[in-house]
Amino acid sequence: MEQFNQKRPLGITVVSVLMILFGLAEVATGFTHNFLGLVSVTQANATTYGAAGVGALYAIGGLFLLIMRKWAAWVAELCLVLVVAGRIALVVTGLYPLTSFLQDFSIIVGTAIAIIFSAYIGMKWKSFK
Repeated sequence: MEQFNQKRPLGITVVSVLMILFGLAEVATGFTHNFLGLVSVTQANATTYGAAGVGALYAIGGLFLLIMRKWAAWVAELCLVLVVAGRIALVVTGLYPLTSFLQDFSIIVGTAIAIIFSAYIGMKWKSFK
């Protein structure tokens, strides 16, 4: 069996950990219907499952990224694409309501962060074995 001693770049580790944390926060938001009392989602069951599913994909992508294999990075990238698509779908369906500046700002920035993570992974593609 091949020994794998490649050091994980700090940036990949940071992105992985943030993806996991942001994903868990999104899962919690799906079940509680608010995030720290600042951002809220509708009380519908669809929101619970949609937001929790998006958050789970986010966290799963972060876990796969830690593996440092190209196939796992592909899975992480797919998860990020689904996170962005899911967040857009939640807004379009009204499950993530656009009701205030803070709410709108958090949805836009949260989605942009997922896109930035995806771009960063692409830029670090050669780091994956």
